[in-house]
Amino acid sequence: MSLLFTLVSTVAWANAGGAIGAGLAAIGAGIGIGQIGRGAVESIARQPEASNDIRANMILTAAFIEGVALFAVIAGILAMFV
Repeated sequence: MSLLFTLVSTVAWANAGGAIGAGLAAIGAGIGIGQIGRGAVESIARQPEASNDIRANMILTAAFIEGVALFAVIAGILAMFV
């Protein structure tokens, strides 16, 4: 009986860990992209003539962060079902 309880408890903690990991990845990506946007707006305000270059770099960096966050969320979801 105690072995069954231990296994169920371990599976529950793994599910919770996967869910928390996926949530933290999504929150972290949101914060990171927000920081990128804030920095880009401040940079464009200081140098309006460089707005196209700043905007292109901002979009590229945000896409990289979004890609890494997607992998992290998928890994968290898979951790819940394995």
